Amino acid sequence: MSAHAAPTPMTSRPCGPLKGVAEVPGDKSISHRALILGALAVGETRITGLLEGEDVLDTAAAMRAFGAEVEQVGPGEWVVNGVGVGGFSEPENVIDCGNSGTGVRLIMGAMASTGITAIFTGDGSLRSRPMARITDPISLFGATAYGRDGGRLPMAVVGAAAPVPVRYELPMPSAQVKSAVLLAGLNAPGQTVVIEAEATRDHTERMLAGFGAEISVEDGPKGRVITLTGQPELSPQDIAVPRDPSSAAFPVCAALIVPGSDITVPGVSRNPTRSGLYTTLVEMGADISFENERVEGGEPVADLRVRASNLRGVEVPPERAASMIDEFPILAVVAANATGTTVMRGVKELRVKESDRIDAMARGLQANGVSIEEDQDTLIVQGMGPGNVPGGGTCATHLDHRIAMAFMCLGMAAKAPVNIDDGGPIVTSFPIFETLMGDLGAQIVRANR
Repeated sequence: MSAHAAPTPMTSRPCGPLKGVAEVPGDKSISHRALILGALAVGETRITGLLEGEDVLDTAAAMRAFGAEVEQVGPGEWVVNGVGVGGFSEPENVIDCGNSGTGVRLIMGAMASTGITAIFTGDGSLRSRPMARITDPISLFGATAYGRDGGRLPMAVVGAAAPVPVRYELPMPSAQVKSAVLLAGLNAPGQTVVIEAEATRDHTERMLAGFGAEISVEDGPKGRVITLTGQPELSPQDIAVPRDPSSAAFPVCAALIVPGSDITVPGVSRNPTRSGLYTTLVEMGADISFENERVEGGEPVADLRVRASNLRGVEVPPERAASMIDEFPILAVVAANATGTTVMRGVKELRVKESDRIDAMARGLQANGVSIEEDQDTLIVQGMGPGNVPGGGTCATHLDHRIAMAFMCLGMAAKAPVNIDDGGPIVTSFPIFETLMGDLGAQIVRANR
């Protein structure tokens, strides 16, 4: 079952060349952070280009529950009147974060150093995901959490009435954990320090600086050292959200594997901590050009021109995983259509995303005639070459939007249609996916049509 409705089976049929302009939605990671930091600022923050998928709308609702005024004033245009750092009020009802691990973890961090209690829940997928990676570090500030067995939602978080600053070394590369600790550090006196051995997406650091927080990032012997001075007064901002590189990955990769395709994807974030997929695709021989490079809203962006390409298998180094962790499902689809073997290492974090993405991709690709090997931290795809994936299988999406979209892209280049059991979760991050891909020439149909 999808996040909020009955299952929506879908089929993607082999199609002709994809052509046109793919205007993908705003970046999901930046959208979450814009709403949360807007709620923690004093005054009116205006946001344009906000992703209006279910995940982000759930975060907007949560900020209202904590006392901020959050209003949509036009398509993608939102206004947030914040309550200031430490100004969250106690929610009257349970905070439902739907399918969003980013939303729930960042919100837990943002309220953890305020002396209030909040109860969090989510859909079936989110309730199965581990929260100890967040509750352990926020406990260092003085917060306590009470959840189901294994540290799972539903969960009550009691914020610290007298928070203390912390120094925390990330045990795994995770922008969610890093961001939760930094957001908790906002209302703690003194300096909160986060150390990450591998660089993860840095939208939180960039945005904190933009809102006026005192934050520094330096290289140390153990990796990146991020130092935040607590209890600032954040100033409201005008934020233009760039287009999401993780969402752009689907039309980009589909165009690479469907013969004759030629598309443009304008205004995509080129943040270096999010560029791992595009680096890998170029290594595979992808014909991608990055045009009109510029800076918008503090983030580097570019227009992508993508043409169908004959791709070769590569080995993706483990140190690149953090910069493309959400893109491995669609990379596995590209790898199936490449010539030779693609080895993805350092991907164990995929085991605890919206689903076990390594297992979900392996089972789905096998159902469509692709040979796969896997272990706890590695996924190996035996490429079949352009146009040689048999297709014809049905894939379980496990309430995971990226698994659903990846297999829809597989069907566009396979010999036979590819089916998924539930495309409903796609709306959590890419609500216009079907329309956008259809306008390019894809043939995606719902079983109930």
